[in-house]
Amino acid sequence: MTLKKINFFAQNVSLPVKKKKLIRAWLLLLMQTEVEFLSYAEINLVFCDDEYLYQLNTQYLKHITLTDIITFDYSENKNLKADVFISTERVKENAKLFQQTFTDEISRVMAHGLLHVCGYKDKTAKAKAIMTDKENYYLNLLNDLTNQRNA
Repeated sequence: MTLKKINFFAQNVSLPVKKKKLIRAWLLLLMQTEVEFLSYAEINLVFCDDEYLYQLNTQYLKHITLTDIITFDYSENKNLKADVFISTERVKENAKLFQQTFTDEISRVMAHGLLHVCGYKDKTAKAKAIMTDKENYYLNLLNDLTNQRNA
């Protein structure tokens, strides 16, 4: 079965993704590049507030802390399936902290979540460096796609 679908949802916040068609194409390209012979992908991106994500974090992961993203990965082999929860409040704070635009930071976090679904980890310094390099690569690719669309 060939299905490649990315859904956007908002829980307690406004949906921060404005160019859905472009973002879908970009995220599908990320997955197709990272997973050879990708045959199935169904990703739900759920944008929420800190409180909602904190509840998920404590209930399911037993982490008593705020976070910007949680990825629940249900993938098997080359079939990617996941629910990715993103706190727009954390992303906004991190954008200020890292002196980035909100749009760039939310894009980075979306790429980060999908890279996890594609098998990347970030628990060690080496793995985190690889993940950051991949995020930067895909952010540059998104900028190129945006520029092509606007040309």
